Amino acid sequence: MRNKYGVVIGLEVHAQLKTDSKIFCGCSTRFGDEPNSNTCPVCLGLPGALPVLNEKVVEYATRTALALNLHVNEESVFSRKNYFYPDLPKGYQISQYKEPFSEHGWVEIMTGERDETGHPRDIQLKRFGITRMHLEEDAGKSLHDGMPDSDTRTYVDLNRSGTPLAEIVSEPDFRSSWEAYDYVQYLRRVLQYVETCDTNMEEGSLRCDANVSVRPVGREEFGTKVELKNLNSVRFLQRALEYEIDRQIGVIESGGEVVQETRLWNERENRTYTMRTKEDAHDYRYFPEPDLPPLRVEPAMIERIRAGLPELPEALRRRFAEQYALSHEDAVVLTGSRSLAGFFEATARASGNARSSANWIKNELLRELDSRKIEIDASPVSPERLAELIAELDAGRISGAQAKDLLPKMLRAMRCLRR
Repeated sequence: MRNKYGVVIGLEVHAQLKTDSKIFCGCSTRFGDEPNSNTCPVCLGLPGALPVLNEKVVEYATRTALALNLHVNEESVFSRKNYFYPDLPKGYQISQYKEPFSEHGWVEIMTGERDETGHPRDIQLKRFGITRMHLEEDAGKSLHDGMPDSDTRTYVDLNRSGTPLAEIVSEPDFRSSWEAYDYVQYLRRVLQYVETCDTNMEEGSLRCDANVSVRPVGREEFGTKVELKNLNSVRFLQRALEYEIDRQIGVIESGGEVVQETRLWNERENRTYTMRTKEDAHDYRYFPEPDLPPLRVEPAMIERIRAGLPELPEALRRRFAEQYALSHEDAVVLTGSRSLAGFFEATARASGNARSSANWIKNELLRELDSRKIEIDASPVSPERLAELIAELDAGRISGAQAKDLLPKMLRAMRCLRR
């Protein structure tokens, strides 16, 4: 039945910019503090309190936009998005609408379907469009205590209220759940590379909503879209999309019509539930924020930030594959973070054996570090030390089994020396 329908998916990714203070006030953005301890009259929405834009937010947003090939508008406008919810004390959210911070971007990534074991197949380079990336403040958080059928109490924590968000809105370019999965994984790597978001989905630093619809194969017009929320991991995103695709096809095949709505993903039951009827833009009564002037970004600042961007994941993956003759899979693993990519290149240079360096890092070192809960940039064994081990192995002075036995001993010894 699946082969009778095409899938159309668009994604909205909210990335919390990792500034020390909030977007319109000086309150801390630190996660895990006592509820409502990082608040002030501005983020509490008290009468007479006026917002002041955090300059660091503009810098981080520019860096993020350029890394996603977005055009940074020299002038953008903040707007009030009006709606009522207990964790939004002002009764509106300061966001952007008609004149966003940046627009017309794209990314190129390697993507494909997965086989039964989860390994990619039919991998190819695809380009996905990004409509816009705009700035906004986050709302607070509602905490529910109790079961739905019992006396449930709801508490509101406004520590998150006012934290800076960059909302990255894609074009409806994804034609499978795995393409959406690979895109979000790529966004995570880019944000980590440019150091503008820690991308911790468990803490809410990166959140994703998906719009999905189906249509009979051959039809140009899109089907009725449904928005999916509560997707707090990329794996849940992929699973929720698969469920929703099957659900919509089932509705149509049974003679029904898909309703435009917002649905919540329930990870315990592996299904979605209706949350509310989907709103349109006019429901939010957007109008320009009267307490903030238009945001102007100087071209000189844009070019300065562009010049300081690091080599980005997809370009780095292509270079590793060509320069070091690595497989696609190895290149993807070794560009998983800037620290890991740097560690590999330093080891390859010092050892003179890129293939062996890739294998030792990917198969041995990362496993040992993971078992000790150590990140690669804190590895007790440096690239130079690992290169020495590889050189001894290449020279035939030790065997492969001896080298594998030596590595954990080196980790323990170097860790003790650092103490």
